[in-house]
Amino acid sequence: MNKSVFFRLTEGELAHLEEYCQISGRTKSDVLRDLIRKLKINKKLS
Repeated sequence: MNKSVFFRLTEGELAHLEEYCQISGRTKSDVLRDLIRKLKINKKLS
């Protein structure tokens, strides 16, 4: 089941994301999902 997450970006952050998406031909959701999947988790902090 898919869930939604909403968060705020500055105008600059949004512009940066939109420019990246335009250049790469990817959606904002696709880019953000890929970045989240690449996050490293330090098990000692959990």
